[in-house]
Amino acid sequence: MNELIKQSACEVVARLKSGEISIKDSLDALQERIDVVDEKVNALPIRCFERAVKHATKLQSLPMDERGDLCGLPVPIKDLTDVEGVRTTHGSMVFSQRIAPTSNQLVTRIEKNGGVVYAKSNTPEFGAGGITFNDVFGITRCPHDLSKTSAGSSGGAAASLASGTAWLAHGSDMAGSLRTPAAFCGVTSLRPSPGTIRSDSLHLPYDVLGADGPMARNIADLALFADAMRNENGFTMQRAVDSGKDMSLKNIKVAVSSDLGITQIADDVSELFQRFVDTHLSSCNHMVECAPELEGVHESFDALRAQFYATNIEPFLEENRHIIKPEVVWNADQGLALTSLQLRDALRTQGRIVRNAAQFMDSVDVLICPATSLTSVSAEVRYPGDQGDVALPDYYRWLAIAYATTMTTLPIITIPVGTTNDGLPFGVQLVGKPWGEAELFKVANLIETQVARSSLPVDPK
Repeated sequence: MNELIKQSACEVVARLKSGEISIKDSLDALQERIDVVDEKVNALPIRCFERAVKHATKLQSLPMDERGDLCGLPVPIKDLTDVEGVRTTHGSMVFSQRIAPTSNQLVTRIEKNGGVVYAKSNTPEFGAGGITFNDVFGITRCPHDLSKTSAGSSGGAAASLASGTAWLAHGSDMAGSLRTPAAFCGVTSLRPSPGTIRSDSLHLPYDVLGADGPMARNIADLALFADAMRNENGFTMQRAVDSGKDMSLKNIKVAVSSDLGITQIADDVSELFQRFVDTHLSSCNHMVECAPELEGVHESFDALRAQFYATNIEPFLEENRHIIKPEVVWNADQGLALTSLQLRDALRTQGRIVRNAAQFMDSVDVLICPATSLTSVSAEVRYPGDQGDVALPDYYRWLAIAYATTMTTLPIITIPVGTTNDGLPFGVQLVGKPWGEAELFKVANLIETQVARSSLPVDPK
């Protein structure tokens, strides 16, 4: 493995800023690594190195203090998000040959802050289902065990980080699409508070279920990318990490819950979570086992998710119904069949959940729960139980531990904190106060330091 690939994003940016390496050096290192591992992993099926070199040349001509926080660091963008002049398929045969005419505002912001886009990461069709596969590019696998899925929908992003074909990666999230892949692949992610990281949406610009966010191999790198993606850059997440280094976990008020009181989790998830709590949170002077009141979360999320798919897919659903995966068709049809009363009830329920969660966080600094209900899933299935054990209407129910926290609209960092008996990563969600990303980064950094887990990429096996 190229030594540059092993370094953190912060270290590579420092070398770019010092002039020790060029942007082309970093692109060459990634191209070399992709050639070696990505045929096995399938994280980055769309590459745009020519575009990246052109952008790098322009950046390199600028004075160093005008090259942005990322200073030319290469980053991949999830294949749900437009990059001008680059193929953007949404993982669907409907758009399999589409070339984006313009860039999403988020991509423009990343590039303005010094990011160089060199690839698009794989995603399930229209981001649905929690497992990354599609009819355009196929399956994305977990680098730690190629028989397992990288999860989804930011599965390509997480797998690129874990396999060393990216230092930072863009992702997005509704039912855990940043968090489940981060947990399965052993990397970190931030699902931000609504409005913190703005992105273009053709039909739902003010939706609070979906969120774009950064992914990285460690918390310092995650803070770096969060700052590059955010709309406002006052008190930065990098400063938050630095200012929190003298804090102690014993002074942090922690709530823990293995299931949030709303779902079932696998026995090994329960055991790993309890081991993490006993081993790494034992020094906390204030720790309680509890969760916000989340009554009605499943029914409300079901309706709001269905509305989301119906709103976005209805314009092209009928003429393409035969080539869109059945789970997406079902979700869109459910949305089209919703009554106005069902929608009003769903919105009222979410409003109550948001209020309950905010009040709950008044008394604690962080709520910690597992990131997933399972430690791994085969890469060959459409969803857990798709062989007849689980009916289609419940195909995303295994993601409840993540979509429940989505419904609170609270910021969430996912971080790896352990390893299964099979050597696979295990991750937790750190849920913060409303718009409390800065304090959440401090806590995440403390826990990462306590766990002391390697963030080096792995050779796929």
